[in-house]
Amino acid sequence: MPKAKDPEVAQFERDLLHSIEEMKRGESAAIHTPAQIAARKRGRPAGSVKPNAKVSTTIRLSPEVLAFFRAAGDGWQSRVDGALKEYVAQHSRK
Repeated sequence: MPKAKDPEVAQFERDLLHSIEEMKRGESAAIHTPAQIAARKRGRPAGSVKPNAKVSTTIRLSPEVLAFFRAAGDGWQSRVDGALKEYVAQHSRK
């Protein structure tokens, strides 16, 4: 006697067969042709840039400074930015 299928496995099989049929009809992706792929822009969509956005740069830091900021975990670059902003505020002539 055949073993009864798990309902989740049965649903997975139905979904998989449905996906295969979509692929055969060419309905599985929004981009199909090499021309469409080449026309697709990389990066952020236009209009998604924040006002006063940060600027990407390269900076050389001493190992001690880098270790200090990285030790607190993710967001260390923002903490470095905050420390530099504080320094600028304290040392700028107004």
